[in-house]
Amino acid sequence: MTEINYEEQTKITRAIIKSAVLMLEFGAESILVEQTAERLGKALGMGSIQMSLIPSAIVLTTLYNNQSVTTTRRVHHKPINMSIVCDVQKMVIQVEKNKYDAPFVNATLKDIQPSHYNRWLVVFMVGLACASFAILQNGDLYAFIITFFVASIAMFIRQELNRKRFVMIITFGVTAFLATIIASLAMLLKTTTTPNIVYASSVLLLVPGVPFVNSFLDAFKGYLSMGWGRWLQASLLTIASSMGIVLAMSIMNIKGW
Repeated sequence: MTEINYEEQTKITRAIIKSAVLMLEFGAESILVEQTAERLGKALGMGSIQMSLIPSAIVLTTLYNNQSVTTTRRVHHKPINMSIVCDVQKMVIQVEKNKYDAPFVNATLKDIQPSHYNRWLVVFMVGLACASFAILQNGDLYAFIITFFVASIAMFIRQELNRKRFVMIITFGVTAFLATIIASLAMLLKTTTTPNIVYASSVLLLVPGVPFVNSFLDAFKGYLSMGWGRWLQASLLTIASSMGIVLAMSIMNIKGW
């Protein structure tokens, strides 16, 4: 086997941490990020991979014989997208099977792009999901219809704010505020006998389920700093949504749900 010099090891280290950062940014579980980095490192010829994860950065060290290379990268959290995580894992499998090198990893990572559903399909399905929840909570037919339209509009607003790269906390707060305002305006028609269910169901699209689930999984598996970081992020998004709802209720003089 060809010996790996320090320069080559540095390139390999950078390729590995790019893969890890990409997975962590798009919502991968911490243990999956670490395991994938270890597999990629061994496939590229490294003897050992040591990694430290914190919510805002990754520190990674590769060990080869008696030499080591350490590098750090900042993590910028982005909307959850599991297609990115799957593409990185597929790339690692290719490297393991075909013994590719670091330039192949870098070239493949550049070509990986988020896979999105049609935005109008997402708007429709989110509206339908929230409206279905209204029915499950014993809402009437008008509650179903109103919730569908309000939640669909709220999802469209959220997409537009994400497209303009607003901070997630602002996106959640503004979306919750506007959704509650629109729902309260719809209540002026007095067509439904279950307005409280409409208010509650219309903002379900803002529940940060994946960050909360990942925070508990990370904590249970020993990644306490990542668990706390993700839990705090999800909690801040929940607080922002709650503040938007309360502000809208105050303006529209809504007494409660």
